[in-house]
Amino acid sequence: MKLIMGGRDLRATQDVLSIWRKFDNFPMETITKAWYFQLASEFKQRTIEQMKTHRGQYGTSGNCFDLAMWLIHEFRQEKFTSYAILTPDSHVAVVVLNENGDRYLCDLGDQWIEPILIEQNNEDYTEEFIDNFFPGAQVKLESQVNSLLVTYRRPNGKESKQKYILDPISDERLIAEGEKTQRTLRTALVERRIFTDSHVIHWEFDNYISFFSSMDGKQIEKKLQTIEEWAERIGNVSGIDKKIIRNALEVYSKKSPQN
Repeated sequence: MKLIMGGRDLRATQDVLSIWRKFDNFPMETITKAWYFQLASEFKQRTIEQMKTHRGQYGTSGNCFDLAMWLIHEFRQEKFTSYAILTPDSHVAVVVLNENGDRYLCDLGDQWIEPILIEQNNEDYTEEFIDNFFPGAQVKLESQVNSLLVTYRRPNGKESKQKYILDPISDERLIAEGEKTQRTLRTALVERRIFTDSHVIHWEFDNYISFFSSMDGKQIEKKLQTIEEWAERIGNVSGIDKKIIRNALEVYSKKSPQN
């Protein structure tokens, strides 16, 4: 699938996509955070080696900081320049430069379908609404001084915005911010992209509600009553070990009520 709009192609070049595609089956989740919080006595932010081990053993992936660190690691293994960037609300994403020096926004934490070109000087760059980069929404880019504003437009016309600060943060700050986030337990959240022949569906579990989003709209699933039932559903969609999920949901249930 090649997205061309008026002769413009905002998709990442194949060298970048080949790394990104390694994460197609990775959910964004805060299940691991609650589970690992009980195990780690000192450092809550896991290393890349720990993340890989846990994924192999339990099917876990991690939150936006885990995913950003892991993605940067994979890019740098292949000699790509890449670094983390933050949003004003401490969400983290990644910028990578391809072999031509063009920058692409890579956001596994928000489960983007693909990286997107953010290089204003590239003739393919556009600030029109475009499809096929974010599940269940069109996106529009607006470059500002040292920042990028993304507008998401849902099928029902509803719009929301996300601002990225494009200044690179150091690896040390990335780890420090990750550590801070891993120590904050709010609510269980799991997001997963589901790739079909025609489009990409976004599945989300948030505050004991789960739903699918696509360009056809939003479909809310039947509400469940017990942690056991939720662990079964989340595990079936995400691939995470159901014992890990049950453990994490028990931790979160003590932090905030189910409602």
